[in-house]
Parts: sequence; C-alpha cells; structure tokens
Amino acid sequence: MRLLDALAAGNSSTRLAVALALGTRPEPGFVDALVERCAIEPDFFVRDMLTWALTRLPSQLTVPKLRAELRSERAQARSQALHTLSKIGDRDAWSAITRSLLQDADDEVARSAWRAAVVLVPDPEKHGLATQLATQFGRGDREVQLSLSRALVALGDVIEPVLRKAMASHDPTVRAHANATDRLLSDPDAGFDLAIGAARRVVALGLDRQETTAC
Repeated sequence: MRLLDALAAGNSSTRLAVALALGTRPEPGFVDALVERCAIEPDFFVRDMLTWALTRLPSQLTVPKLRAELRSERAQARSQALHTLSKIGDRDAWSAITRSLLQDADDEVARSAWRAAVVLVPDPEKHGLATQLATQFGRGDREVQLSLSRALVALGDVIEPVLRKAMASHDPTVRAHANATDRLLSDPDAGFDLAIGAARRVVALGLDRQETTAC
C-alpha cells in the first residue's frame, strides 16, 4: 500500500521509480491504481512508465478497465487509455474505438484514437476507418495533421479512394493535407514538412484542380 500511495508523491522522479517498480513486479491488484493515476499524472515520462506497467499485466484485467476510461469526461483519461490500448494491442478493444473518439474535440484524444485505431483495426474494417479518418483532413496544427497522415499511411493502399476524394475538396486546407498524405503514401521516407509545403504550393497554383478536371 505504501508503494501505491507513493504514486501521488510530489516528486516526479519518485513517481517514475514507483511506476517502474510496479511494472517490474506486476500484481493484478495494481490495475485500478495504475489506471487511475494515468488519468491525472502530469509528467509525460511517468505516464509512459505507467502504460508500460499496465502492459505487463494480463490484458483480460487491463482492457476492460481501459475501455471504461474511454467514457471519462477527463480528456487525459481518454487519451492515455487509448495510448495504453494501442500498446497492449488486444484486438478485442477495437469495438471501443468509436467515431466520437476519432473525432474528439480534444486534439490529444483524437490523435491517440487515430494511433490506436490503426493498430487494432481488423483488415475488413480498414476502408471504413480510412473514410472516418478522412473527415479530419485539414484539422489542427502541424503535429495534428502529421499524426493523421501517419495514421492513414499506416493503413496502406486502402486509403487511395478517400485520398482522391479529399484532393478534390473545395477546401484548400483539406486539399493540401490530402496531397501531402498522398506524397507520404508514395514515399514514406519523405519529410512531412516538405510534403505539406509542396502540396500547398500545388494548391495555391491550382494545379491539383486542373489535374482533377483533366481526369
């Protein structure tokens, strides 16, 4: 109990050491405390260690608790639960990745949902997932857009139809983001900044519109 109490210590180094100890000696009784701490832990490195500790426990114990966290009103609880589910990789959690999570108003929750979804999605559901993710083209800043592009590219060639549709959008921000994602799909080693820069120049010049019309 003293070890669990130390998860709330004021010093982040202490909390990190406790999370490491709990993962090194995993016990089923730790699950609730670890999940609860994930929802409020302010330090990134401690949260990552808490996730690692949870992956060391049986998924039949952790996954139901994490799924319940996805309904939390606290954004960090949802985000961290999604992150941990992606690390556990239990496909039974796929059904918990809802449309509302994929379109969550909080950027960190949405990004975590995108990453978890591409890890957990069954092959027959990939096209449907790509269609849902495509509704987020043009959202947010560079980091948000890069997260979406990486998630889509991870799905592979199944995203090509939704890319073509997005590249014909009337919204220039959507077109540029979709074009950048298409470049990354063709060349995964390409830098996102170069891809989005090139895509924006194409959109600004109207070349993508001309090519779409010509097709």
